[in-house]
Amino acid sequence: MTAIHTLDVGLGPRSYSIHIGPGLLGDTARWRPAISGRQVLVVSNTTVAPLYLERVAAGLEGLSWERLALPDGEQYKNMEHVARVFDTLAELAASRDACIVALGGGVIGDLAGFASACWMRGIDFVQMPTTLLAMVDSSVGGKTGVNLPAGKNLVGAFHQPRMVVADTDTLATLPVREYRAGLAEVVKYGALGDADFLAWLEDHAEALDGRADDVVAEAIARCCAHKAAIVARDETERGERALLNLGHTFGHALESTCGYGTLLHGEAVAIGMCQAAKLSTRLDMAKAGDGERLALLLKRLGLPVTPPAGLDPDELLRHMRLDKKNLGGRLRLILWRGIGRAEMISGVDEADVRAVLAD
Repeated sequence: MTAIHTLDVGLGPRSYSIHIGPGLLGDTARWRPAISGRQVLVVSNTTVAPLYLERVAAGLEGLSWERLALPDGEQYKNMEHVARVFDTLAELAASRDACIVALGGGVIGDLAGFASACWMRGIDFVQMPTTLLAMVDSSVGGKTGVNLPAGKNLVGAFHQPRMVVADTDTLATLPVREYRAGLAEVVKYGALGDADFLAWLEDHAEALDGRADDVVAEAIARCCAHKAAIVARDETERGERALLNLGHTFGHALESTCGYGTLLHGEAVAIGMCQAAKLSTRLDMAKAGDGERLALLLKRLGLPVTPPAGLDPDELLRHMRLDKKNLGGRLRLILWRGIGRAEMISGVDEADVRAVLAD
């Protein structure tokens, strides 16, 4: 039987626990104490709600609660659907001790978390991620937000959850493409700061792709431990936390250029990490072999490593200029000096970036 992993994100009065393992949605005794008030809104989507909402509902007995199932897809992570959350909270007459439960993948977690940060200037929320990508990344750390046509996650807030409940049983119903997209974020942790973990992933690539329970749970726990430690040191991304964006500046530009939902976020991050590695080699920061090793692992996990054909490098660069890490109109990118050694590099010459985008 797969063990339950429990980790803590140490943020003083905003500290919380992450629980990882099978059967957790039905383990009411574990997560119900995270809900302190009497009013609850469960925000999910039309794919996840029919599968798992009733398991959560069983733990809400005695509370005044409502459900909201939004359309499924990155293209719906926008202000229009945040407004739907606000309208439902208003119908519930939700007060400042109300709680939102985010049941779904990264889109639902980001959107519902942002709504909870805004409603009455901040109410509690609980993350119940149902995708691998959300379990290892977006559900932990309190980054919430939505997209604009101009770019990804340009509107948002730092707002920590009360608890993260990652029920690994939900991964059984995840489509292969979405599961593999989550593996890109798993690989990211090894690439940016833990060469030993990346070697472990190389040794367990087939088991991971095959969703072996114990291996998947251990990978999630190791990623969450890595992120929790970084968040505890740099909650609002003033420095070290930015390293978690390895591949994301390129990846977000790809998502925006291709149209939200065309590339899954993890697929865009996989390509973006390879582009960051190529740029690092071009700038004589890292050996080409490290990038080749990363690309090989991503390919073994069924992920793309090159962009779709026919994209305009100038359009990609335009989106990259909107990245939140940039300062003074100059690009700041997460690059590396080889596997496990990511760095923030300021003032990157756009000519070098464009050369990689055009390759």
